[in-house]
Amino acid sequence: MSRLGIRTRLTVLYGVLFLLGGATLLGVTYFLVKQNIHQRNTTSVGSLPAEIKFGDVDVNAFVRQLQKRQAEIENNTLDALLTQGGIALGLVTVIGVGFGWLMAERALRPVGRITETARRVAGGNLHERIALKGPADEIKELADTFDSMLERLDAAFDGQRRFVANASHELRTPLTINRTLIEVALGRAAPPPELVHLGETLLAVNARHERLIDGLLTLVASEQALTVHETVDVAQIARHVTADKVAEVSLEAAVTVGDPVLLERVVQNLVDNAVAYNVPDGTVWVRTHTTGSRAELVVENTGPAIPAYEVPRLFEPFRRLRSRTGSATGTGLGLSIVRSVAVAHGGRVDARPRDGGGLVVTVTLPTQN
Repeated sequence: MSRLGIRTRLTVLYGVLFLLGGATLLGVTYFLVKQNIHQRNTTSVGSLPAEIKFGDVDVNAFVRQLQKRQAEIENNTLDALLTQGGIALGLVTVIGVGFGWLMAERALRPVGRITETARRVAGGNLHERIALKGPADEIKELADTFDSMLERLDAAFDGQRRFVANASHELRTPLTINRTLIEVALGRAAPPPELVHLGETLLAVNARHERLIDGLLTLVASEQALTVHETVDVAQIARHVTADKVAEVSLEAAVTVGDPVLLERVVQNLVDNAVAYNVPDGTVWVRTHTTGSRAELVVENTGPAIPAYEVPRLFEPFRRLRSRTGSATGTGLGLSIVRSVAVAHGGRVDARPRDGGGLVVTVTLPTQN
């Protein structure tokens, strides 16, 4: 019973209650009819004289025959009441179950509306609202509470996105100035070796910070609703990205709809991650194909062994397997951006350790409708 849907359970409950109510009504009716018949049948042979004859007719025998016939009629009437009443109760119960199914659907319609809104919100659209109209009952109170929660979440996420975007834009300007000043200093005639070493180090640090800011801006953009919906073949993007990379490719058509710039960033991040975290002379595999209504991108490498429990953490911002602060080249946002872009396109990302070492990352996207 607990595995049935709530609509089915409500219908069964309505049917059982209706059946019990009808059976009780039938039983009470049977008892009252039986009592009424007995009260009307007050004539008894024992109350008559011993022998009453009217000509050749024995009155006592005649009365006994009438009483026997009356008893048969009484029993037949009660049996017919039970039989016909039971049949009528069964038919009415079936009709009542049908009406109960319809009424349960009508009663649960607001819950379905809440579910649909929650599903759209889970897809990344926090601007959705239920705005349920109707009497101020428990379901409307639930819908209003859900709307209030969405408003707070929407405001919080918008504030976070604005802060990250504004901070990234504000930080990009001084970094650009720093890079220009360092390049000018290094461009002087015969700079001291110490200055060259220091300048190259500062340029590398500056470049890493610029990549970090670009990653943050991409992450913010991927967490917002898509504004570009173009037909994109992930296989073509993968072919372009892997043109100058050491990778074994098997690219079949995998057409989806979305933002080609963000999708290219997905492929670029996965390939760069597979190359950067590979073993010496290792291999990187890139595959694209279509399975049913889903386009898939699979990137696999022969990197070091990764514990299965560490894999989900790799998709957290600034998280790495070996450290949380990262290296001189990475930003720790690559896989986070991949997941955000996939979710924004209605897809998902799955990762698992590869047998023998390395990681297998599969991006699944909806195909073109």
